[in-house]
Amino acid sequence: MIKVENVTKKYGTFTAVDNISFKIEKGEIVGLLGANGAGKTTTMNMITGFIEQTDGKILIDDIDTLKRPKKTKRKIGYMPEGVPLYTDLTVKEFVTYMAEIKKVNRKEIKEKVEKVLKETGIEDVKNKLIKNLSRGYKQRVSLAGTLVNDPEILILDEPTVGLDPKQITEIRSLIKKFGQNHTVILSSHILSEVSQICDKVIIINKGKIIAVDTPKNLEERVSNDNSVYVTVEDKENKIDSIKDKIKNIKEVKLVEQNNDGTKKYMILGEKDKDLRKEIFEVFAKEDITIFEMKKADSTLEDAFMKLIEGGEK
Repeated sequence: MIKVENVTKKYGTFTAVDNISFKIEKGEIVGLLGANGAGKTTTMNMITGFIEQTDGKILIDDIDTLKRPKKTKRKIGYMPEGVPLYTDLTVKEFVTYMAEIKKVNRKEIKEKVEKVLKETGIEDVKNKLIKNLSRGYKQRVSLAGTLVNDPEILILDEPTVGLDPKQITEIRSLIKKFGQNHTVILSSHILSEVSQICDKVIIINKGKIIAVDTPKNLEERVSNDNSVYVTVEDKENKIDSIKDKIKNIKEVKLVEQNNDGTKKYMILGEKDKDLRKEIFEVFAKEDITIFEMKKADSTLEDAFMKLIEGGEK
């Protein structure tokens, strides 16, 4: 378990992190979100013990990170942004070196290195120089170095930055896999990724925490409308009179006119009223053919933008 209690970090007169508190339970995958300069990396660096907080407490399994830094650091594996690697080493040499500096028992190093090479899918390149690997494989090597001492907590700063879609999918799968046996803190600018991976999201803005919740709850909290998108064939423009025939409709708006003659409309209803059944029935009676209909859902990106812009407190 990780507890951050009233933590502040100042650099001179500048406050990078301002009196933040949150708790992360064992086994959770938590997304740490915020704009550039919001305080995400500073927060992660304080949890790892890389930098010290100015005020407040950070506890790892109820152990104070400042009072017993060696014990708490052994529980954490940190993968910083930018993939810092010794590129003139082979993959196996680098991971072995990481095992040594993390003080893995010498009798267990070979076994643990082989295990983590297999787990991260880099067995086939273990004898290649790191400088000759693709960006995706370099991310895997960095992750292997993070995992080699089998830490309880993984802290991953932008683990998929700079990767192509295939590599992102592969790293995402690895994170979900390791999340089964580790507590994971993940920082990412790809909010769809956070929504798919994380159990909980912490949003930081200007050094302060403005939200702690599940992705689903955050999406629902900022959903202020009840919209349905409908693509129809309506040669006689009968949809103009639909608003008077369906209860709880506030607005019908043309969104798109397609080359095949179909039109896409946004139908806005009263909050908490599902219009879809009534739309089906009325459109059928009016001889308006429905090609597609879907309910508009708020995304984590919508929630993030509204929260940092002050739309939700």
